[in-house]
Amino acid sequence: MEHVHDYLIVGAGMAADAAAKAIREVDAAADIGMVGEESAPPYQRPPLSKALWKGDKQLADIDLGTAASGATLYQGRRIVALDRAAHVARDGQGDTYRYRRLLLATGATPRRLPFEGGERLIHFRTLDDYQRLRRYAQPGAIIAVIGGGFIGAELAASLSGVGCKVSMLFPDAHIGAGRYPDGLARHLDDYYRQRGVDVRSGVRVTGGKSTDGGVELALSDGSLLRVEAAVAGLGVTPATALAEQAGLKLDNGVVVDAQLRSSEPDIWAAGDVANFFNPALDRRLRVEHEDAAVSMGRHAGRAMAGIAASYDALPFFYSDLFDLGYEAVGLLDTRLDVVEDWREPYREGVVYYLERGRVRGVLLWNTWDQVDAARALIAEAGPFDAAALKGRLPRSA
Repeated sequence: MEHVHDYLIVGAGMAADAAAKAIREVDAAADIGMVGEESAPPYQRPPLSKALWKGDKQLADIDLGTAASGATLYQGRRIVALDRAAHVARDGQGDTYRYRRLLLATGATPRRLPFEGGERLIHFRTLDDYQRLRRYAQPGAIIAVIGGGFIGAELAASLSGVGCKVSMLFPDAHIGAGRYPDGLARHLDDYYRQRGVDVRSGVRVTGGKSTDGGVELALSDGSLLRVEAAVAGLGVTPATALAEQAGLKLDNGVVVDAQLRSSEPDIWAAGDVANFFNPALDRRLRVEHEDAAVSMGRHAGRAMAGIAASYDALPFFYSDLFDLGYEAVGLLDTRLDVVEDWREPYREGVVYYLERGRVRGVLLWNTWDQVDAARALIAEAGPFDAAALKGRLPRSA
């Protein structure tokens, strides 16, 4: 079957939803098609590891209401080929989609462990993954969280919060290593242990297998860990297979210009898959967080509909870790010069990440309503040092 649309969006996540709504705002008569692999319509992704576990949101609350854009949704389908010269895409069931302009919002795919662990080994990314993990995450259940980064830390806290017995396994020295300064990272390890999490740093999962009622994991220290379920948060890789097949320019994602247009004039990219230039940081980025997905999707949609402007937003991200939380802007990389300004050590304060006197990142630890101020600081030329930054941003809301 052939489908014909003015605008075709490949992917059905937050960036796709924002793009469809933006196109509709600019082009009221637009015929929009959206093709997504998941059976669910577009939804908010962050609650999968945060608010849904706390009961702050229910499944119905995370639906983005994409239908309001008037887009035709093709759910449970994957675009497998793209003929950019003919302006035709083809899905895995043989249907074709003709378009005038196309957006790649294909997102990213989770890194996987090199073994099969059956139904109870979950590489966490989607709503289906959340629902599968939720079935096993009963009070008292023994669950392994593999990974000590952004998703691993959130899942360990959330699972512990619903009464699971959590073992957290990761090869780095501390939770959030490379992102948080060493003192804060050490504090976070202790903080998780105090809340009952079995934090095993410096440990790799070297193998595993499905067992009756669970998963058996082989660890680099020679031990075996038997759990009722294991969930992996090992980071993601941009889903660029379609872009590669189409011959688009790639470099850690789909390379886009200031309007988020790819190397092909009628194809844009947004969200996790897009590699864009950020003026404030003076470098190209690929950002895997909600704010970037939504702001880029909206910008790309408007650009596709004829509103030309440069994308210069500096996205932020946030996290909830038991009763700690933070918002962050820019680069959180401890290879930069780190300046800490604590109101109460490791409970409330601001951490700055500097490069040759320029602020490149700001971590607002239990410090709220300062994202715009952090963005403005990153945009300043400086130079800054520890003395100049002390008290620069309010350390309490």
